[in-house]
Amino acid sequence: MPAKTRGDPDRGLLEGIFQQLADRHRGFGSTSNSPSFGISYPKGNRLRVFVTRTPSDALHALPHPIALVHEWFTPRAAGGSELVARELDALLTGASTRPDLFALVDGESSRPESWLAGRRPRTSFIQRLPWGVSHVQHYLPLLPLAIEQLDLGSYPLVISSSHLVAKGVLTSPDQLHVSYVHTPVRYAWDQMHPYLASSQLARGPLGPLVRLQLHWLRQWDVVSAQRPTALIANSRFTASRIRRYWGRQATVVHPPVAVDRFSWQRPREDFYLSVCRLVPNKRVDLVVQACNRTRLPLVVIGDGPERKRLQAMAGPTIRFLGRCSDREVTDWLERCRAYVNAGLEDFGIAPVEAMAAGAPVIAYGAGGFCDSVRPLDGQTTQPTGLLLPEQSVDCLAAALEQFHHQRLWLQLPPEGQRLWAETFSPSRFHRHMAEVLQRLWENHQRKLKLTRAPLSRLCL
Repeated sequence: MPAKTRGDPDRGLLEGIFQQLADRHRGFGSTSNSPSFGISYPKGNRLRVFVTRTPSDALHALPHPIALVHEWFTPRAAGGSELVARELDALLTGASTRPDLFALVDGESSRPESWLAGRRPRTSFIQRLPWGVSHVQHYLPLLPLAIEQLDLGSYPLVISSSHLVAKGVLTSPDQLHVSYVHTPVRYAWDQMHPYLASSQLARGPLGPLVRLQLHWLRQWDVVSAQRPTALIANSRFTASRIRRYWGRQATVVHPPVAVDRFSWQRPREDFYLSVCRLVPNKRVDLVVQACNRTRLPLVVIGDGPERKRLQAMAGPTIRFLGRCSDREVTDWLERCRAYVNAGLEDFGIAPVEAMAAGAPVIAYGAGGFCDSVRPLDGQTTQPTGLLLPEQSVDCLAAALEQFHHQRLWLQLPPEGQRLWAETFSPSRFHRHMAEVLQRLWENHQRKLKLTRAPLSRLCL
């Protein structure tokens, strides 16, 4: 029998009962829909028993049918925004009925191994254009028009997963439109000048036309951002960009990360790791130059237009592996000394994956990393990495030397990395999103009742 607690002889017994209930749920296969039990003494030593609601409980009152809109479903698109769309689909399917999917194009549902196998997302006219599915972004000037052609009029609840135009779907005041925003369009706002500097098209004769197109896109971006009833941001940084560019408030719900696919208990090896697309805004050039200077071993996983330039500047301690499978990436993350990222991320899935694998993170201390990484600064409890005060080669090289020569990984144990990473698990995402969606739907229903109530006086 559990030990009894002084002041309440029955507390130990109750703790044992609730623990058995929780263990029973885990024994039959715990999921994000399994309730949790507990007891507390919030005031005056009075016993309080609580049961945490499951996502299914929280979403029981949502309407049917529900539309889920994402920019595009293609084999080449497999990043954080696609994972959010997938988990939103799983959350809604598990709680009520499977939502109807909408996208500009769909190249995924025909693949037997895809999570969309057997589904039929409804698409726009871009689907029928030459190379529309494989190169949808080449039709950028048409994408705002295309997303507005999706007919969602029969759906009382519309949820969009947006990093470009999905938030711009047309809905009526009677519909609730909730948009999960991964980022305002980077290359139209604060990342425009680095984008133009790295674009051969923008540096050529068509440069003025490219700038004009981005100007028009910014205007449409602001207008379309007023259409959703409510906005959800993937980080505090994204929420601040939404306030800056769109003049709106957003609730922060961190995206889900598949932490369970990683093991944190494997021995660490003496190399550093970079995993990302090799594009200018990721600033892999700073990582390469810092490892050249410190002569520390670096493995770079990823592909993109920057690869040739980065390989040309790399020294003998740096290896480029190109694009790797998920299994290969998992293996490297589970063995590396630390994960390194010098870019400015809206959130950043890869650093959380690294922590799930037990690896500390060395990253630029701005943007989404302020949400995902706990800095080793002498003040933060349970630190998980180093955050750099500047986005420069000098700062990164100094941090790498300090980390390596002072063996700072001993202050960042793998089990601590994993515990923190689990706060970004899909089950946590499900619970938080379920609470937010339920609250928004209840508020929407109250507002509808007010607008439909009889007038109490004559309107002259």
